[in-house]
Amino acid sequence: MTSVWESLTVDAHDPPRLARWWAEALGYQLVTEKPDEVEIRQSSQRLPGIVFVPATEGKETKNRLHIDLRPDDREAEVERLVDMGARHVDIGQADVEWTVLADPEGNEFCVLRQRD
Repeated sequence: MTSVWESLTVDAHDPPRLARWWAEALGYQLVTEKPDEVEIRQSSQRLPGIVFVPATEGKETKNRLHIDLRPDDREAEVERLVDMGARHVDIGQADVEWTVLADPEGNEFCVLRQRD
């Protein structure tokens, strides 16, 4: 017996706002919007999705799970995401070939270099 990856769930203070931010960042679309969850996917029929649910507590430490993005042009993508409201963060990564950013609620994610 195996499982299918359905979704990644993200706790958020403002699920609709954060879901829309990630939908724009990834080129995804909103597929579900309810008071207790907002889901985005590449298309309504394509899994996995990202589900945003309400959380009352604040984020206190570095994420233990994060998204890695691999654009065609890392520098241009970092600039676009920062213009959208992401910010650079230092999680102790030192000198690496990726850029660590945080979304508007502080969730870290990485923007990787282009593939060779």
